[in-house]
Amino acid sequence: MKNKIAIVFPGQGSQMVGMGKDLSENFATARNVFKTIDEILKVDLSKIMFEGPQEILTKTENTQPALMAVSVAMIEVLEKDFGKKFDQICSLTAGHSLGEYSALCASKALSLEDTAKLLQIRGSSMAQCGEKNAGAMCAILGVEIDIAHQIAKEASQNEVCQVANDNSVGQIVLSGSKNAIERAIEIAKTKGAKRAIILPVSGAFHSNLMQEAQEKMAIALAQIKISKPLIPIVANVSANIETNSIDIKNLLIQQITGSVRWRETMLCFEKNGIEEVIEIGAGKVLSGLVSRTCPNLKSSSVQNAEDLKNFLTKL
Repeated sequence: MKNKIAIVFPGQGSQMVGMGKDLSENFATARNVFKTIDEILKVDLSKIMFEGPQEILTKTENTQPALMAVSVAMIEVLEKDFGKKFDQICSLTAGHSLGEYSALCASKALSLEDTAKLLQIRGSSMAQCGEKNAGAMCAILGVEIDIAHQIAKEASQNEVCQVANDNSVGQIVLSGSKNAIERAIEIAKTKGAKRAIILPVSGAFHSNLMQEAQEKMAIALAQIKISKPLIPIVANVSANIETNSIDIKNLLIQQITGSVRWRETMLCFEKNGIEEVIEIGAGKVLSGLVSRTCPNLKSSSVQNAEDLKNFLTKL
């Protein structure tokens, strides 16, 4: 392994008004990425990112390409302004949910145009499913994954309830029908959970209630070329290192209704000799999760122009 760094990319929940603004002000390369995405999507996404309002930014169809835009802009600045190629910086990559698309774009498996279009379709189809099926999600803190699966099974009662995100040791998200999620919260209290709380989301993401969105993504992905990534990617659904473009495409389809196995992704990094995980993009949710699962892994986040410059001095 040429180095012991993995780069990860954030998912929904990391968005904030103002993200990417200082990058745009400091680097023409970043401005160009944002302008290109605005043109591709026929939406003034950069204005929504820089100025809000928050409720427009947090619409799933905006959030998904916006978070990717910030992450990919940073990678483009590293490559074009500072000559640091993505495949020279890290040995493995991954992204949380939509972040998997950012990882594939950074590793040149997907073009920027295809990534933006796919995420707009992914976001809008997930939002439509959310409106139609009125699902919910809850975070359960302080239980192991096998207990979380038990809670989901007991709560389902012929409705949908499943593990959506296995984020870290003791932080698991369930997704499903509203009634089942409410039951899960009550059951979790009897199973030793420290906390069980409803999440402010617009649908039951990463559950079988997203079946229609999965079908739409299968159609969209069928028309897109995925190349072999320059850097092996640890996929959400398999929590394994993936390099085959056909497998990656199939896993992206499965990901819509499947579980994000993030805890196991960190364990996969550690098992494969990674010593440091760097989160690139808005927020620092993922870098904060690393130590809970793998205390020996160092972690940090690169969120803005200043962080980027500090990161370069480390490289």
